Amino acid sequence: MLDPDEFHEEYPPKKLEDELPERPISSLRSIQHLYGRLYTLATAGGGEYAAYLTPDQANDLIGTEESLIVVRVDLSGERPTLDADDPVRVTQYTPDRVQSIAHCKFSAARGIDHSVTHRSGRNSDPEKLARYACERLTRWATDDVVQGVADEHPDGDIIRGLATVGEDEAVLDRIREAVQTELGGSTTALLTVQVRRESGADYEWPGDLSVFNEAMRARKLSKLVSKGQATNSSGEATDLISGERTRTVGTAEDPLNYFLGKQMEKFPGLDPDEAWRSHPISEDGAVTLMNAEEFVDACSYRTFNADVYYLPYFLGRPTPEETYNLYAALHGVVQEDDLTPVQQFYDRFGEHEDEFDGRLRFYVAAVMKHQMSRFDVYGETLNGQLHYPTEVGKRHEGVTGSWVFDDDHERNGDRTPPMPSYDEAPLTDPFEHPQKVHEMVASGSYLYRTFPFTDEDTDATIDDERIDVHVSILAGDPVPRSQLVSAYVERLLDWDGERVPELLIASQFAQLCALENADLVRADDDRESTLIDGPGYDTMHPETARTDGGSAALGRTEKLESFLDQTDGLDDPERRGAFLIGALVGQVGTYQQAYHDRSTTVIDQYPIKSMTKTRVKRITQEVIDKDIVYSRESAKKGSNINSTMYSEITDGIVETMAERDPEKWDISTDDLRFYYSLGVTYGMNDRSTNEQDTEHSDADTADASETNE
Repeated sequence: MLDPDEFHEEYPPKKLEDELPERPISSLRSIQHLYGRLYTLATAGGGEYAAYLTPDQANDLIGTEESLIVVRVDLSGERPTLDADDPVRVTQYTPDRVQSIAHCKFSAARGIDHSVTHRSGRNSDPEKLARYACERLTRWATDDVVQGVADEHPDGDIIRGLATVGEDEAVLDRIREAVQTELGGSTTALLTVQVRRESGADYEWPGDLSVFNEAMRARKLSKLVSKGQATNSSGEATDLISGERTRTVGTAEDPLNYFLGKQMEKFPGLDPDEAWRSHPISEDGAVTLMNAEEFVDACSYRTFNADVYYLPYFLGRPTPEETYNLYAALHGVVQEDDLTPVQQFYDRFGEHEDEFDGRLRFYVAAVMKHQMSRFDVYGETLNGQLHYPTEVGKRHEGVTGSWVFDDDHERNGDRTPPMPSYDEAPLTDPFEHPQKVHEMVASGSYLYRTFPFTDEDTDATIDDERIDVHVSILAGDPVPRSQLVSAYVERLLDWDGERVPELLIASQFAQLCALENADLVRADDDRESTLIDGPGYDTMHPETARTDGGSAALGRTEKLESFLDQTDGLDDPERRGAFLIGALVGQVGTYQQAYHDRSTTVIDQYPIKSMTKTRVKRITQEVIDKDIVYSRESAKKGSNINSTMYSEITDGIVETMAERDPEKWDISTDDLRFYYSLGVTYGMNDRSTNEQDTEHSDADTADASETNE
């Protein structure tokens, strides 16, 4: 395969322009056809039969000893015969012989290759190679399809001559003996023929004679119309790729195995012989599609128990300059094993996306491979763009770099931020992680860190939320908010650790904020606007900000008010109520553990799964009662407490419940549990970083002193 510089040199802009499709790229089929065309140009070159050749199937043999075995047939006399002096030559397969050999591989395990040239199995013994050499005359030349070409072609006598030679057992014995004598042992080789048509003339290779090329082409095309139950799936129709009226085939192979007879989908009453009517592809077009396989496979990666295909293309009709960029990208993913295709495309295109005027796109599909030729497509889009993962990554870094997550942010003063962060949980602190957030988004690990796990030993399913959301994000399609929250809660309920998964909850929250800020979350009911705006965590609440080193309690109140005001999801009073209940549980539970050495706290008593609308009032009352008891204890010890330790939280809870009975709340149970868990995380993380702050720090207002150290 040509490297990008060689490709540019071999196909300057004007020459390449003539090779590009006339119609704009607008479908998976047209993407595959372009890939197949580029692959053909880079391996077999141009020409009428180039798409049918498979030179890359023997690249490993180039330059190796005993890699080419040639049976030489003399057709210049009255009767075809082997060359008298040199019936078999064992030589080296070299670059200058690639076109002359004209090899066309057939992948069937026990079949012969489409071309008269055949590749042996690896390290075949001399006896087996001798048999393969004879089969150039006894099997390939006598094939029905090949004989059909011989009957119609003006040089058909060449093929008939080979078949005639193969009828003589004595001649075959000479071939066997010569092969076994010439070989030094087992080897991997191409086996082919040379023919001499006139006395004294040179022997000619198969690639130099059109009758061999036509026979090879006919054999390959025959597999596109007869496969499985289909015996002759072909007819006159409009080609899906070119738009021209031509002979089309219905059982063409496909790198993604779409539209094949062995698909899992069932079509009652489908006549395989009529498949060309529903999916018409021209003969040459079908072969070109098959040639896309190496590029298509290289652009895939494994995630969520499925194979995700990430195929770049330029919207519309590609220019030569765009095609050079595309070929370089495809060549890169074929050659590079260490990086995923997504990472490579970002490295190549990421900083230059604007140069393509928005024309760079990606076809994205999640495919489950049940068997070799039975694939299910669980999600696909033609509208994938680098912009969407990049934007999500940028927004995510904006959220985690704000005062809500950053311990060192000046706005937090001597208090912890609302959400915990840790470099081992990269969605809470992504800045030092080797994989950038946009790479996580594009590869799928972004959702893998927050969505429910599935059994790694089972296949992906069509209702796998991760696949659905992953494809939607890459395509820029907003995801229903309820879908995200439900997935988050399912992951939380699956948690089997002893402690509350604070970092997981914080990761989910950061992700939700980032997706909202990237305009990728939408409402699915009448409670919110259609597209949800995310939070902009720029500053602390301006009306309560203090610079005079005031009490810890006032700092805590300011922090809570700022978080409530700036978190758009908490504009809803019911979600805010669930959050405040969780925050109180987190505060009181941490107090119990720190000052009463309780092994079982309210955090343990009221886990996420216990929170339902019917239990909200009872749980809330029990936790408030504990807050009152501990507040009185603190007052007796000398604390200046005028109400309760966490009155900034309890006041908000009372206000919310006064508006509406929790049993009549409209929010879903998933919403309730997610914001409750977010509140618990907030409460557990709410403490002072000033060592001088203690349980009995001054509290001149109705708020309590710091109690969550």
